Amino acid sequence: MTAMNNTETHQIWPRVTVIGAGAMGAQIAGVIARSGRDVVLADTSAEALQRALAMLDSRWESSVTKGRMTAEAKLTAYQRISTTTEPVAGCAQADLVIEAIIERVDAKRDLFAAIGETTPVGAVLSTNSSSFVPSQIADVVPNPGRFLGLHFFNPALVMKCVEVIAGPDTDPQILDAATKFVEQIDKGPVVLRKEINGFVANRILNAVRDEAIHLLEGGYASVTDIDRACRTALGYPMGPFELMDLTGIDIGYLTKTARFEATGDTRDAPSRTVTDKVRAGHLGRKTGRGFYLYDEHGSKLGESPTTAAEGDPTHG
Repeated sequence: MTAMNNTETHQIWPRVTVIGAGAMGAQIAGVIARSGRDVVLADTSAEALQRALAMLDSRWESSVTKGRMTAEAKLTAYQRISTTTEPVAGCAQADLVIEAIIERVDAKRDLFAAIGETTPVGAVLSTNSSSFVPSQIADVVPNPGRFLGLHFFNPALVMKCVEVIAGPDTDPQILDAATKFVEQIDKGPVVLRKEINGFVANRILNAVRDEAIHLLEGGYASVTDIDRACRTALGYPMGPFELMDLTGIDIGYLTKTARFEATGDTRDAPSRTVTDKVRAGHLGRKTGRGFYLYDEHGSKLGESPTTAAEGDPTHG
């Protein structure tokens, strides 16, 4: 296979296509471009692609200003990224495809069914899903052995962890190559050699979030005090509510929904509080309101007032 031949060279998978130009896809493309690889960033929305490039330009310019990156390195990385509004065509020359679209398994399956037949026979296909295991998607592509999960964390430009998830059919050589690839892009691989919904980090994180929600809904402590306890007693850089606001309350909602659909266990379902916030459109920093209120620059203004429609403990 072509993908295996690449493991014998210095640079594993030198041509990468990232599908989805949202916050995660754009940053994943940036990380890979900085590693010296050519990246195609694909999205059906030209506006999303423009926003993605503008975001990377702004982030990298800030790094140049702070002396963390040279102007030459910024220009080189930026020039390594090309864009297309045709995701299938964008995979034609890829050694590795990373899907980073909406967290819906049907959308992911449709995408991989479309690109599975057109990508090179040796191309490795991966999903950045934060919850869906490879076996939920891999059966729609020829040779599921070349499919696995590569789960980056937000913000991907900064966070070092990447979970590498093997499906039951994943070729062990591809799993090993993916682990080396993650190291080569200056990230730290966490390898799952057996599937479990939610993987490692999010399962641990969700346990903390679930307890934080339980304490809040039970009226035991406020959002602010629960976050303060996690920071000052447990050494967390951010409290669970602060983190949910940063990553997007809707992302956690979709992750929990997917896990509940997979297990049928009511303990895996989204909480009432999270569900109500998603329905109200209060999704965190990106909407200016979540568990906290934010100004137009994303600076925290204070705790968001709790209403009956947003998880008040008296709200049934």
